[in-house]
Amino acid sequence: QMQLAESGGGLVQAGGSLRLSCAASGSISSTNAMGWYRQAPGKQREMVARITSGATTTYADSVKGRFTISRDNAKNTVYLQMNSLKPEDTAIYYCLLQLWGINYWGKGTLITVSS
Repeated sequence: QMQLAESGGGLVQAGGSLRLSCAASGSISSTNAMGWYRQAPGKQREMVARITSGATTTYADSVKGRFTISRDNAKNTVYLQMNSLKPEDTAIYYCLLQLWGINYWGKGTLITVSS
């Protein structure tokens, strides 16, 4: 059973930056993919960024050019660098790990972007 722990959320002003971290309880080197999703109040959870085992990245159109996902297999951690934050980025951000057909989710971390 893989466990994920997100950190790095908080309150930031529009235009600011934050970096989220997601630490896995086990090795991520064999994972199919890891990603970040978010859910804003009253909205469905949506994919923000995804990175495969081969380091191929995918981004939601709304964050392209502002967010960067990366992974450090040695630290069993995936990161999300978020720049030029906007109020519409306010949401709970969840880490996802996909391993052998099973999805593992973190508990989420809240990001609030003030205007």
